[in-house]
This record gives sequence, structure tokens and C-alpha cells, in this order.
Amino acid sequence: MVPTTESKSQAGLSDYLAAERTLLAWIRTGLALMGFGFVVARFGLFLQQIQAIRNSPEAQPYGLSLWFGTALIAAGVVVNLFAGWHHVRLVRQLDRGDTTHSHPSTVAVVIAFFLALVGLVMVIYLISVRSPTGSKSQTPKEVSMTPNSDNGIVNVPSHQSVDQTLEKLQAMLRAKGVAVFALIDHSGEAAKIGLKMPPTKVLIFGNPKAGTPLMVAAPSLAIDLPLKILVWEDNQSKVWISYNTPEYLQKRHGVPQELMPNIAVVETLAAKAGE
Repeated sequence: MVPTTESKSQAGLSDYLAAERTLLAWIRTGLALMGFGFVVARFGLFLQQIQAIRNSPEAQPYGLSLWFGTALIAAGVVVNLFAGWHHVRLVRQLDRGDTTHSHPSTVAVVIAFFLALVGLVMVIYLISVRSPTGSKSQTPKEVSMTPNSDNGIVNVPSHQSVDQTLEKLQAMLRAKGVAVFALIDHSGEAAKIGLKMPPTKVLIFGNPKAGTPLMVAAPSLAIDLPLKILVWEDNQSKVWISYNTPEYLQKRHGVPQELMPNIAVVETLAAKAGE
């Protein structure tokens, strides 16, 4: 007896429920890819914020994290689209009583290899990101290994002794007509009472023509004026020039932007003195 089309096996409720569970699993996979992609895309911004906190002189580009994140988000969108298309196709097959296996596992294998590739590239990328960060110890304006590296203080290395650096600073100030109000020798005062201290001296300088408008606009700035530069020697006999950044003073006292050049001179002085 020849079987008719009516004798074709019909899908049961369990088959439809299994198809729905598969759809939901694919949707969760797509959402996870999009969520992880968003985290990766914002990772570059996180690294830039870390650099800003550490007063790094030059921002490193972290654009690759945006591309990696975007690729993962796009992969999540493709997975969800595929899940919807495959579910509709599978339900139609079940309605027709077609039990042919469509081998959807091929897509899962492709996604697994894709994620493995992205993970490998991210590992290489993170290792390469750490390398330029560590090499910044050679740049003039890198913050030294001090506990207070996020308080607005920049430490510039000097290639001369403390006294030679101070002599160079005072010569530049005299050439610009800037008054030196005081030179405080902390290490010298410590030696007077029998205490040992590495050479540590503070130069206080300023110009009333530049300082007065600043204090009129932001009276609290008088706490930090006249400007100060600290020249000191660490335990490894390396000399440093330290000062408050103009940006820190602006944020602390609300200095108007048009008056910033009046205090930005400290950066130029420190950079030239350290040469």
C-alpha cells in the first residue's frame, strides 16, 4: 500500500517548545555579544580617564577598542537576525511535517571561532597598550612614582643638580623681569638641627602685574600665589622639578580662562630648567 501525504508525521507540542527554547538561547547569545561589545567599546575611554588622573602629558589613542566593540555589537545583531529567520523557517518546516535536520550548529561553530579570534586580538591589544604606557618614563613631563600622583602636581626630571637647576630658574626669571620673593632651603634648615634630608628647596616668584588680576578675579588664589617651584632630590639621587599645574589651580579657584596665561608660565620655566 502506497503511503499518502496525510500519513506524514506531524510535529508535536514538544517540538515547537524546543524550537522556542532554541530561539531564546540564540537571543540571549546575541544580547550578550552586544552587551560585551559595548563594554569593550568604552574600554578606551576608561584608559583615557586613567591617563588624565595620572596627569599623563600626551593622551594615547585607544580607538581600536571602539572597533572591537562595534564588531561585537554587529555580531550580536546578526545573531539575533539569524535566530529570528531560523525560527520562522523551522516552524514552517514543523507545520509541514518536515523533520529534516537543518544543521544550525554550523553557525554556532562560526560564532565560537569568531569570539576566539576577537579574544586573541584583544589580548594582543591589551599587551600593546601597556607597553607605551610604561615607556612614558622617558618623557619630560611624566609624573614620578609618588603616592600623590593625582593631586595636580607635575614632577619634571632635571638633568642637573638641585643648585644648578635653581640657578638656571633664577636666571630665566631675571631675564623676564619676574621677581624672586624667597628661596626656602628645607634641607639646609634640617641640617642646622642635625637632621639629614636630601636637597629640597622651594623657589617663590611672581609678578604683581600678572598676579593682581588673578587674585581680583579669584581671591582664593592668593593662597597659592606667588607661584612656587620645588626642586628636590629623591633617594636615587635623581633631581625633580615639581609644581602645581595651571589646570589644577584653575579648577581649584575658578580662574577665568582668559587669565590662564598668567600662571601657565610655570610650565615653560620647569621644562626649560630641566633640560
